[in-house]
Formats: sequence, C-alpha cells, structure tokens
Amino acid sequence: MSDEKWAFFERFILAVRAPNGRKPTNHRLVLDGIFRIAR
Repeated sequence: MSDEKWAFFERFILAVRAPNGRKPTNHRLVLDGIFRIAR
C-alpha cells in the first residue's frame, strides 16, 4: 500500500479505534491484506 493511500485510510482507522487494552496491531498491514484478498 502506498503512503498516499495509507494517509487517506489512517485517519478513519485511528478515529474508530477503541481503547480496549489490547496490544496495537499494524493496521496498515491488515488493510493491505484485506485489499489483496478482495482483488
């Protein structure tokens, strides 16, 4: 995923992230995987 695409999605992901005490994951990697599967 390019930096430009990630900059667009990052603000939405960080805005809805719930403070649940879990260790943060690499959201960029997860989102990139979702797009690969969808293709």
